[in-house]
Amino acid sequence: MSDYIKQDAGIPQALRRNIFTTAVDAVYNWSRSSSTWPVMFGLACCAIEMVATAAARYDMSRFGMEVMRASPRQSDLMIVAGTVTKKMLPNVVRIYNQMPEPRYVIAMGACATSGGPFKDGYNVVSGIDKYIPVDVYIPGCPPTPESLQHGFMKLHQKMRGQSIKEVPWYRKDDTGEVPIPILGPDVIDPRRIPEMSKAARLAKEAKG
Repeated sequence: MSDYIKQDAGIPQALRRNIFTTAVDAVYNWSRSSSTWPVMFGLACCAIEMVATAAARYDMSRFGMEVMRASPRQSDLMIVAGTVTKKMLPNVVRIYNQMPEPRYVIAMGACATSGGPFKDGYNVVSGIDKYIPVDVYIPGCPPTPESLQHGFMKLHQKMRGQSIKEVPWYRKDDTGEVPIPILGPDVIDPRRIPEMSKAARLAKEAKG
Protein backbone atom coordinates (compact mmCIF):
# COMPACT_ATOMS: atom_id res chain seq x y z
CA MET A 1 0.00 0.00 0.00
CA SER A 2 2.93 2.35 0.63
CA ASP A 3 3.92 1.98 -3.08
CA TYR A 4 0.54 3.38 -4.10
CA ILE A 5 0.98 6.31 -1.72
CA LYS A 6 4.33 7.12 -3.35
CA GLN A 7 2.80 6.93 -6.84
CA ASP A 8 0.04 9.39 -5.87
CA ALA A 9 2.43 11.88 -4.29
CA GLY A 10 2.23 14.27 -7.26
CA ILE A 11 -1.52 14.02 -7.79
CA PRO A 12 -3.75 16.76 -6.34
CA GLN A 13 -5.64 15.71 -3.22
CA ALA A 14 -9.04 16.20 -4.87
CA LEU A 15 -8.16 13.77 -7.68
CA ARG A 16 -6.46 11.00 -5.71
CA ARG A 17 -9.58 9.02 -4.90
CA ASN A 18 -11.00 7.51 -8.09
CA ILE A 19 -14.43 5.95 -8.40
CA PHE A 20 -13.27 2.44 -7.47
CA THR A 21 -11.33 3.55 -4.39
CA THR A 22 -14.20 5.78 -3.26
CA ALA A 23 -16.64 2.86 -3.50
CA VAL A 24 -14.29 0.56 -1.55
CA ASP A 25 -13.72 3.27 1.06
CA ALA A 26 -17.46 3.81 1.48
CA VAL A 27 -18.21 0.11 2.09
CA TYR A 28 -15.11 -0.43 4.23
CA ASN A 29 -15.69 2.62 6.42
CA TRP A 30 -19.42 1.96 6.74
CA SER A 31 -18.81 -1.58 7.95
CA ARG A 32 -16.19 -0.49 10.51
CA SER A 33 -18.18 2.45 11.86
CA SER A 34 -21.33 0.32 12.12
CA SER A 35 -19.67 -2.42 14.19
CA THR A 36 -17.18 -0.67 16.46
CA TRP A 37 -16.36 -2.81 19.49
CA PRO A 38 -15.13 -0.94 22.59
CA VAL A 39 -12.75 -2.60 25.00
CA MET A 40 -14.48 -3.19 28.34
CA PHE A 41 -12.65 -1.35 31.09
CA GLY A 42 -13.12 1.79 33.16
CA LEU A 43 -10.91 3.84 35.42
CA ALA A 44 -13.10 6.14 37.57
CA CYS A 45 -16.49 7.85 37.76
CA CYS A 46 -16.68 8.42 33.98
CA ALA A 47 -16.98 4.65 33.62
CA ILE A 48 -20.38 4.82 35.36
CA GLU A 49 -21.60 7.18 32.64
CA MET A 50 -20.17 4.82 30.03
CA VAL A 51 -22.13 1.93 31.59
CA ALA A 52 -25.28 4.09 31.56
CA THR A 53 -24.73 4.76 27.85
CA ALA A 54 -24.73 1.00 27.23
CA ALA A 55 -27.99 0.50 29.17
CA ALA A 56 -31.50 0.50 27.74
CA ARG A 57 -32.26 4.22 28.01
CA TYR A 58 -29.42 5.34 25.71
CA ASP A 59 -28.72 2.03 23.96
CA MET A 60 -25.30 1.87 22.29
CA SER A 61 -26.61 -0.97 20.13
CA ARG A 62 -28.18 1.66 17.86
CA PHE A 63 -24.61 2.37 16.72
CA GLY A 64 -23.68 -1.32 16.43
CA MET A 65 -21.49 -0.94 19.54
CA GLU A 66 -23.25 -3.11 22.10
CA VAL A 67 -20.50 -5.76 22.01
CA MET A 68 -17.98 -4.52 24.58
CA ARG A 69 -15.13 -6.97 24.45
CA ALA A 70 -13.26 -8.13 27.55
CA SER A 71 -10.19 -8.80 25.41
CA PRO A 72 -8.34 -5.90 23.75
CA ARG A 73 -7.36 -8.24 20.91
CA GLN A 74 -11.00 -8.28 19.79
CA SER A 75 -11.60 -4.53 20.20
CA ASP A 76 -11.04 -1.53 17.98
CA LEU A 77 -12.07 1.31 20.31
CA MET A 78 -10.60 2.32 23.65
CA ILE A 79 -12.71 4.64 25.81
CA VAL A 80 -10.38 6.10 28.44
CA ALA A 81 -13.11 6.77 31.00
CA GLY A 82 -11.69 8.30 34.14
CA THR A 83 -8.56 9.41 35.93
CA VAL A 84 -5.31 7.96 34.59
CA THR A 85 -2.84 7.56 37.43
CA LYS A 86 0.86 7.05 36.81
CA LYS A 87 0.61 3.55 38.26
CA MET A 88 -2.18 2.66 35.83
CA LEU A 89 -0.63 4.33 32.77
CA PRO A 90 1.67 1.45 31.69
CA ASN A 91 -1.31 -0.91 31.76
CA VAL A 92 -3.44 1.46 29.64
CA VAL A 93 -0.66 1.72 27.04
CA ARG A 94 -0.20 -2.07 27.13
CA ILE A 95 -3.92 -2.59 26.44
CA TYR A 96 -3.70 -0.10 23.57
CA ASN A 97 -0.77 -1.99 22.04
CA GLN A 98 -2.71 -5.27 22.24
CA MET A 99 -5.58 -3.84 20.17
CA PRO A 100 -5.36 -4.66 16.45
CA GLU A 101 -5.33 -1.98 13.79
CA PRO A 102 -7.42 -0.06 12.91
CA ARG A 103 -7.96 1.20 16.45
CA TYR A 104 -9.31 4.41 17.89
CA VAL A 105 -9.23 6.19 21.25
CA ILE A 106 -11.82 8.41 22.94
CA ALA A 107 -10.65 10.49 25.91
CA MET A 108 -13.80 10.69 28.02
CA GLY A 109 -13.97 13.41 30.64
CA ALA A 110 -11.69 16.12 32.00
CA CYS A 111 -9.36 13.66 33.76
CA ALA A 112 -8.54 11.63 30.65
CA THR A 113 -8.28 14.79 28.57
CA SER A 114 -6.10 16.98 30.80
CA GLY A 115 -5.92 15.56 34.32
CA GLY A 116 -9.10 17.28 35.48
CA PRO A 117 -9.32 18.46 39.09
CA PHE A 118 -6.37 16.20 39.97
CA LYS A 119 -4.00 17.72 37.42
CA ASP A 120 -1.71 19.21 40.09
CA GLY A 121 -1.52 15.92 41.96
CA TYR A 122 1.75 14.01 42.02
CA ASN A 123 0.19 10.75 40.83
CA VAL A 124 -2.09 11.77 37.92
CA VAL A 125 -1.22 11.99 34.22
CA SER A 126 -2.26 15.35 32.75
CA GLY A 127 -3.78 13.94 29.57
CA ILE A 128 -3.65 10.46 28.06
CA ASP A 129 -2.80 12.01 24.67
CA LYS A 130 0.77 12.53 25.90
CA TYR A 131 1.27 8.77 25.57
CA ILE A 132 -1.25 7.37 23.05
CA PRO A 133 -2.99 9.10 20.11
CA VAL A 134 -6.52 10.33 20.83
CA ASP A 135 -9.15 10.69 18.10
CA VAL A 136 -12.05 12.31 20.01
CA TYR A 137 -12.04 14.39 23.20
CA ILE A 138 -15.21 14.59 25.33
CA PRO A 139 -15.22 17.38 27.95
CA GLY A 140 -17.09 17.20 31.24
CA CYS A 141 -16.68 16.02 34.82
CA PRO A 142 -18.19 13.58 34.25
CA PRO A 143 -19.69 13.92 30.76
CA THR A 144 -23.26 12.74 30.33
CA PRO A 145 -24.24 9.68 28.27
CA GLU A 146 -25.51 12.08 25.61
CA SER A 147 -22.00 13.56 25.39
CA LEU A 148 -20.48 10.13 24.92
CA GLN A 149 -22.99 9.35 22.19
CA HIS A 150 -22.06 12.61 20.48
CA GLY A 151 -18.43 11.50 20.73
CA PHE A 152 -19.38 8.22 19.04
CA MET A 153 -20.99 10.12 16.17
CA LYS A 154 -17.93 12.34 15.78
CA LEU A 155 -15.70 9.26 15.71
CA HIS A 156 -17.91 7.61 13.09
CA GLN A 157 -17.77 10.81 11.06
CA LYS A 158 -13.98 10.66 11.14
CA MET A 159 -13.94 6.97 10.24
CA ARG A 160 -16.19 7.50 7.22
CA GLY A 161 -13.89 10.23 5.92
CA GLN A 162 -10.78 8.02 5.81
CA SER A 163 -9.26 6.37 2.76
CA ILE A 164 -7.56 2.98 2.72
CA LYS A 165 -4.80 4.56 0.59
CA GLU A 166 -3.89 7.11 3.27
CA VAL A 167 -4.48 5.50 6.66
CA PRO A 168 -1.26 4.70 8.57
CA TRP A 169 -2.01 1.08 9.46
CA TYR A 170 -1.50 -0.06 5.83
CA ARG A 171 1.99 1.44 5.65
CA LYS A 172 4.92 -0.92 6.07
CA ASP A 173 6.96 1.69 7.93
CA ASP A 174 4.33 2.35 10.63
CA THR A 175 3.96 -0.38 13.27
CA GLY A 176 1.72 1.70 15.53
CA GLU A 177 3.52 0.33 18.60
CA VAL A 178 3.70 2.74 21.55
CA PRO A 179 6.61 2.26 24.01
CA ILE A 180 5.43 1.21 27.49
CA PRO A 181 6.14 4.05 29.98
CA ILE A 182 8.67 3.21 32.67
CA LEU A 183 7.26 3.57 36.18
CA GLY A 184 9.87 4.64 38.73
CA PRO A 185 9.99 7.66 41.03
CA ASP A 186 8.07 9.26 38.15
CA VAL A 187 6.74 8.12 34.78
CA ILE A 188 9.39 8.13 32.06
CA ASP A 189 8.39 8.09 28.41
CA PRO A 190 11.01 5.96 26.58
CA ARG A 191 10.63 8.22 23.54
CA ARG A 192 12.04 11.11 25.58
CA ILE A 193 15.11 9.31 26.94
CA PRO A 194 17.51 10.77 24.30
CA GLU A 195 16.15 14.27 24.99
CA MET A 196 16.47 13.80 28.77
CA SER A 197 20.00 12.41 28.43
CA LYS A 198 21.04 15.40 26.35
CA ALA A 199 19.54 17.84 28.88
CA ALA A 200 21.32 16.07 31.74
CA ARG A 201 24.63 16.18 29.86
CA LEU A 202 24.28 19.90 29.12
CA ALA A 203 23.42 20.60 32.76
CA LYS A 204 26.46 18.66 33.90
CA GLU A 205 28.72 20.55 31.48
CA ALA A 206 27.31 23.89 32.65
CA LYS A 207 28.13 23.05 36.28
CA GLY A 208 31.65 22.01 35.72
